[in-house]
Amino acid sequence: MELLFMVQHLKTQPIWIRLLTLLGLICLSKFALLFLRWVYVSFFRPGKDLKKYGSWALVTAPTDGIGKGFAFELARKKLNLILVGRNPDKLKDVSDAIRAKFGNIQVKNVVVDFSGDLSEGIRRIQEAIKGLDVGILINNVGISYPYARFFHEVDEELMKNLIQINIEGTSKVTQALLPGMLKRKKGAIVNIGSGAAIIIPSDPLYAVYAATKAYVDQFTRCLYVEYKNNGIDLQCQVPLYVATKMSSIKKSSFFVPSIDGYARAAVRCIGYEPRCTPYWPHSLLWGLLYLIPDFLFDYGRLSFCLKIRKKGQLKDARKKA
Repeated sequence: MELLFMVQHLKTQPIWIRLLTLLGLICLSKFALLFLRWVYVSFFRPGKDLKKYGSWALVTAPTDGIGKGFAFELARKKLNLILVGRNPDKLKDVSDAIRAKFGNIQVKNVVVDFSGDLSEGIRRIQEAIKGLDVGILINNVGISYPYARFFHEVDEELMKNLIQINIEGTSKVTQALLPGMLKRKKGAIVNIGSGAAIIIPSDPLYAVYAATKAYVDQFTRCLYVEYKNNGIDLQCQVPLYVATKMSSIKKSSFFVPSIDGYARAAVRCIGYEPRCTPYWPHSLLWGLLYLIPDFLFDYGRLSFCLKIRKKGQLKDARKKA
């Protein structure tokens, strides 16, 4: 009865009120659908059977941080691994630990310094994957600044490494694995982006890092469109802070997951949307950040990064003293 009364009452209102009411109902319905989808994706959607892509997965930079979490989680899913990193001793430690924990998993190590001769590194990767059914690629390799600094303070070596590792490394490893996936008409490629380029409006004093991650995001989206009809799923995963050496955060918390906690969520998202934030508290933060006006966020972020810059400069000065 009350609903009927409301409908009848609405009919007596001016046309502009009826239009505004209709618009409000449409917006409310859209928000409700988005919220229900977020709940489903975050808590109820099952992960895909990753072995359908192939029996092998390749992970770059797997000896620390997110890459290490991915390596163990993929091994838990019974995928054989090709681990690509620059430190042979660390690669051996990780591969030995994986074999000890998941006895029947095959692991191959490939030593590649992404800041060095990249052509030689890609040749080694191509040699390592010959004859293997590599169905999943995790492009995790990447570097950031040692600490915050203005653009004019970025030295030539740091600039070169940021571009070569974050952009060229991701692009060339992808290009090396795509032909095999196309031939088999199946595959999943995950590129690790960053909230610095996608979620927040700016990341002052980390400009080149943020720009390289913006490249990763757009690169992924374009390839997603190019290859989605060829059985290849491309995805840019966008983490916020994770307890890793790169973030300089040692202790995990609700909004800062451990590498294992992040990897569990990340692997469950493989093969779905072209851009995602796997760890659900990060997606919650993403939504909240949209409520902050850009000029306020820019001011707060600059102030925060200036403090990081000052601490880094003091640390450098102590080393030189």
